[in-house]
Amino acid sequence: MTGRSWIPGFLLLAVIWGCSFAFIKVGLEALTAFQVASVRLGLGALTLLAISAMTGTRLPRGSRTWGHLLVVGALSCAIPFTLFAYGEQHLTSVLAGLINAATPLATLAVILVAFPEERPTRDRVTGMLVGFLGVLTLTGVWEGFSSGEALGVLALIGAISCYGISYPYARRYLSSGGESPIALATGQVLLGALLTLPMLAWTGTALVAPLTPAVVLSMIALGSLGSGVAYVLNFRIIAAVGSSVASTVTYLTPVVATLLGVLVLHERLHWFEPVGGAVVILGIAVSQGRLRMRRRVPATAG
Repeated sequence: MTGRSWIPGFLLLAVIWGCSFAFIKVGLEALTAFQVASVRLGLGALTLLAISAMTGTRLPRGSRTWGHLLVVGALSCAIPFTLFAYGEQHLTSVLAGLINAATPLATLAVILVAFPEERPTRDRVTGMLVGFLGVLTLTGVWEGFSSGEALGVLALIGAISCYGISYPYARRYLSSGGESPIALATGQVLLGALLTLPMLAWTGTALVAPLTPAVVLSMIALGSLGSGVAYVLNFRIIAAVGSSVASTVTYLTPVVATLLGVLVLHERLHWFEPVGGAVVILGIAVSQGRLRMRRRVPATAG
């Protein structure tokens, strides 16, 4: 990718990840939360294995690398995907997409704890406080929760907390190993899929309701696109313009999730949800130093 040729892929990535929350909601019409996570990861693994084969990418070989991939597969795939599906059994896809937008703040919190060299600067602390206020706002805490809604919110917060741990863990133990990003993505999704199988065997494979074309197509899109092609797009964008710019996709995914949830799934949108989502995005921007004012340098006499 050169010049601005990365932008279409960037927008496509935002659409794919933004649509994932609606795909989960549709999948839950016939599948359990464990089945949604397992099918999603299984299809994602097959897609990435096919991409690896077409690009001639070899899977990692070292046992140490696979050990770290097992941890990342659990924290970035198996556990959060199950928690998101469980959370959406009690909450709208819109709210799930908005809470997911707080993932960079959860990641920052873990980085500040796990990496002593990362100083808690004023921007970072302010951004985290603003983002936390945004999460409280978009969940409408002042209105209270039913028991199911409370469990749903906790599940979603648990999911983004897993993401927050997995990203710095992968940076520390996998990013400098010399493995291809596609190989690492394939390995973590494949192991994530395998990790869901014991729970799937324990809970059973009985469907909640008969499969419909909408459910089947949603799961294919969720797995092959959201957990397959999206990883490749993300890596290509990072290679083209860097991780800082690539991370701004977080600003667009909640917008896509909200539009799809309201216009396609006809979910109810409370006023405080988009307001809280905007505050979360503001917090992310502040924590990343994107709103820092440039100091004026006084002109010198010459």
